[in-house]
Amino acid sequence: MTTRIGIVSDIHATAAPLREALSIFVQQGVDGVLCAGDIAGYGNELDQTVALLMESDCRAILGNHDVWHLEDAVDAGENRVDTFFSQLPSTLELALDGIKLYMVHASPPRSYMDGIKLLDEHGCVVPERKQEWAERLAGFDSDVLVVGHTHQVFAERLGDTLVVNPGSTKFNHTCAILDLPAMECQVFPLSNKTPLRTWNWGVNRMPADGGSYTG
Repeated sequence: MTTRIGIVSDIHATAAPLREALSIFVQQGVDGVLCAGDIAGYGNELDQTVALLMESDCRAILGNHDVWHLEDAVDAGENRVDTFFSQLPSTLELALDGIKLYMVHASPPRSYMDGIKLLDEHGCVVPERKQEWAERLAGFDSDVLVVGHTHQVFAERLGDTLVVNPGSTKFNHTCAILDLPAMECQVFPLSNKTPLRTWNWGVNRMPADGGSYTG
């Protein structure tokens, strides 16, 4: 038996690419949809975005922008968007076809900001970064780790764990489908645009020092 999981992340309150991703998932016959956080931030279509996620029965977690939205909300819980965010967990653990999957926005166990960055400005894997994260994830007890936050697109084995970042639907123009138990990941382009494996705040490159940014 094969289970197909559609994955999106870093939607940033922009409805059109999310709508397209969900349409792709329907066409591809996925069994469920996951969102690795940052539903809010930057765009101005948060209500439409939340409605799409709810209609698709997407299982979502909080990202840093979602936490900030709740912190800034007046009378939190008084509208559909705030109610939706207030009910989201910071992590999600699933067992699918004998595969243990863990989802967190940036990195385990529950970081919103310490993102897993494996790629350079050209979208190529940096061996030193891959080794560093393989060491940091040593002993991590899940077969698949789904993350977002860094606006990088990859599916890389780090030790015993397949780490998947579908990229941002808004900025990378990507979504992904994960096939289990085969642990195969396919990336799909969105918005009739060339997918960007790495996207970083207008300069389209990673910080020169490899430092963090508020994705």
